[in-house]
Amino acid sequence: MPFTVAIVGRPNVGKSTLFNRLVGKKLAIVDDTPGVTRDRREGTGRIGDLEFKVIDTAGLEEAFDDSLEARMREQTEHALDEADITLFMIDARAGITPLDSHFADWLRGRDNPVILLANKCEGSAADNGIYESYGLGLGEPFPFSAEHGVGMNNVYDAIQPAYDKWMEENAALIEEERLLAQVQTRTIINEEGEEIEEIDTSKSPLQIAIVGRPNVGKSTLINHFLGTERLLTGPEAGITRDSIALDFEVDGRKIKLIDTAGMRRRTKVNEKVETLSAADSRRAIRFAQVVCLVLDSSLMLEKQDLTIAKETIDEGRALIIVCNKWDAVKDRKEQLQKLADRMETSMPQVRGIPIVTLSAKTGRGTDKLFPAIFQLYENWNIRVPTGKLNRWLEQMTEAHPPPLAQGRRLRLRYMTQAKTRPPTFVIFANKPGDLPGSYLRYIANGIREDFGIDGVPIRVMMRKGENPYEGKKKKR
Repeated sequence: MPFTVAIVGRPNVGKSTLFNRLVGKKLAIVDDTPGVTRDRREGTGRIGDLEFKVIDTAGLEEAFDDSLEARMREQTEHALDEADITLFMIDARAGITPLDSHFADWLRGRDNPVILLANKCEGSAADNGIYESYGLGLGEPFPFSAEHGVGMNNVYDAIQPAYDKWMEENAALIEEERLLAQVQTRTIINEEGEEIEEIDTSKSPLQIAIVGRPNVGKSTLINHFLGTERLLTGPEAGITRDSIALDFEVDGRKIKLIDTAGMRRRTKVNEKVETLSAADSRRAIRFAQVVCLVLDSSLMLEKQDLTIAKETIDEGRALIIVCNKWDAVKDRKEQLQKLADRMETSMPQVRGIPIVTLSAKTGRGTDKLFPAIFQLYENWNIRVPTGKLNRWLEQMTEAHPPPLAQGRRLRLRYMTQAKTRPPTFVIFANKPGDLPGSYLRYIANGIREDFGIDGVPIRVMMRKGENPYEGKKKKR
């Protein structure tokens, strides 16, 4: 476990802005609306020569019932239990509020050290708030501005003493982890029989994005696998706002599960925060390797589900359909047939997409999900040897020759696989622009069927074949 810093404070004091500045990316959604952050979010923070784990938390609320605010407060408490040091932020321009004083008293009763940060100190308007903050009993405040980056040296000075002490106490463990984290290479044999070195990515985490409409059970599913209430769940629709990446392990294989905000139809989105959340979810799809589209089994594949599925396929990601709340379905055969028919008519370009039925709440059927994901990931990474591809292409063109173009036969001269993830093939022809899309689909479907590449997008591109006489002068 690395040195860990938790950022806490009442709503809208700039915690997520500081988090984004420390991690160097706009990972957390930032808006003037109070209470945007709900789940705790983690990232690798850097400031100067210090590198640490940083946790962004929901705004502290004085709620202790079954409400959403109370569940958010519990998430913040978990972050504090995990942290080595707590950064308690106040808004110096607004001054000290009763809620600031209440939570300062609460933090003083905890074991981990608390550092007081006075945010929004880019002008003289913050002076009174800085003077008032001494009354919180948390020591001298460190003034800075998270939005403008002013005074970040003060944040460095606040963290450094505790960081240096932790590094000294954990020196042996840090060295051991450094050696394990070094880039590993492996020797492979290429198609020409030569030995080459490549980076071994088999130990890199498999990134899996869990996506879907609001309230279909995405966070509940992840909590089931983690064995803890790591993510906020409840009857309220749209609880998740940020995309949260969580480390996990299955049979010794490293996994990074990415929980995302529910994605509604764009015409129904009228709030800025929901628009930002949806954009964050789409970014998670782009950076994932496998995407699990979670459906409500009572509704199955609705129009918005199809939109998400098509976006996933267009990005070239491996897609798996997860039918949640399966225990509540009465006529299961009818629902599965309805889903299969919808996929056949709406997504014919990707055949064999895996379907897993389960109940995230009870755990029934969840054991089938990761085996299906691993098989799909292998298909997404498959590579077909060039020689085998060209022998296959010859058989395909003999069985069904390309059509005529301007009275001349199109010749497909050569084929190779350009890349994996998704499997992408290039065919060299004498007139690539004249080959109709129907013939390309014939080739793509043949590749899928004959080489067993089910459930992932396959891309086939055309290139003009090289003319050995092009550019040479005609001899007289």
